[in-house]
Amino acid sequence: MMIRIICIGKLKEKFLVDGVDEYKKRIEGFQKLQILELKEYNTSDISKNIENEGFEILEKINSDEHLITLEILGKKFDSITFSKYLEKQFIYGVSKITFVIGGSNGLSEEVKKRSNLHLSFSDMTFPHQLMRLILMEQLYRALTIMNHKEYHK
Repeated sequence: MMIRIICIGKLKEKFLVDGVDEYKKRIEGFQKLQILELKEYNTSDISKNIENEGFEILEKINSDEHLITLEILGKKFDSITFSKYLEKQFIYGVSKITFVIGGSNGLSEEVKKRSNLHLSFSDMTFPHQLMRLILMEQLYRALTIMNHKEYHK
């Protein structure tokens, strides 16, 4: 089983890089993890930027991957339910779960259509770079819950 995170753009802030690195080490104690950073398009044509980013995302996804897109209007889980959702995918034999974090302008409709789960962590809007750290913390929390390790309270 592998978890992949596809992100638009590179992390710029040191505190985010440090946090992501820390959770990557922790997650890899339970599960293989791959983070793939794709180019962020910053032209004046926002719809074209979203389209180009979406094309690059879809190029990196295989048909057998379970795709979870992070979207503000997605389904909300508490941490235990999120853990159970992931565990169910593992039990059903999903070999790769891929999370997608779009750029600052969101995700293309094509990426959303391909998604198996539209996931939201909050009704609030977060910068996409911070969302990567939040996702990784929640993945680590879910894995500790699944493995009956002390972390989640």
